[in-house]
Amino acid sequence: MKPIFVAVDTPDVHKAAAIARKVCGIAGGIKLGLEFFCANGREGVLRVAEHRMPIFLDLKLHDIPNTVAKAVEALAPLDPAILTVHAAGGIEMMRAARAAAPRRTRVVGVTVLTSLDQGDLAAAGTAGSPAEQVARLAALAREAGIDGIVCSGEEVAAARAAWPDGFLVVPGVRPAGTEVADQKRVVTPRQALDDGASVLVIGRPITAALDPARAIADIAADLTQTPEEART
Repeated sequence: MKPIFVAVDTPDVHKAAAIARKVCGIAGGIKLGLEFFCANGREGVLRVAEHRMPIFLDLKLHDIPNTVAKAVEALAPLDPAILTVHAAGGIEMMRAARAAAPRRTRVVGVTVLTSLDQGDLAAAGTAGSPAEQVARLAALAREAGIDGIVCSGEEVAAARAAWPDGFLVVPGVRPAGTEVADQKRVVTPRQALDDGASVLVIGRPITAALDPARAIADIAADLTQTPEEART
């Protein structure tokens, strides 16, 4: 699997399909989130999937185990390559999601959103740092038997050390010199991959570029360099 999944955050199915067409062959797949799914539903996902790239459904399911299982069953015909649930939903919810998902769908647990920092966690009543919360939720996800987690690049090295065969998704990735926008815990694509990420989720640096194909090609080229080459 190629490591870059392009986050297409738009309610416009035609725009999403156009971006998928432009990055086809370079991206590992397309990530579709709540904004897109709420506007276009299953038919929109199928429209983007026509470009024959893996689809990452980032719906962050979070409810009682039975409800999440039924939701995953309803999504199964879309054959997503990756599907997110909230790890904070607990072990039984994550187990139910994994049991209901197609075998080849990787179910991953969202730990701490990249838009949150320690102050945000404290305001919500969660003690400790983002890294500590990620470690707690990663342990729950592993015990639940799902495939991996979603965490920021700041925590991925520790997550890889604790879960060597885990499928680790890193969002909030920004090439050097680009705007971080609403993200608070960001790293470069190269750093995230070197630290153990399985998949990098990159949105606006590609989708908002004048030439999305060139933007992702430049990032992909940097990732093919050895660490020594990248430092020169």
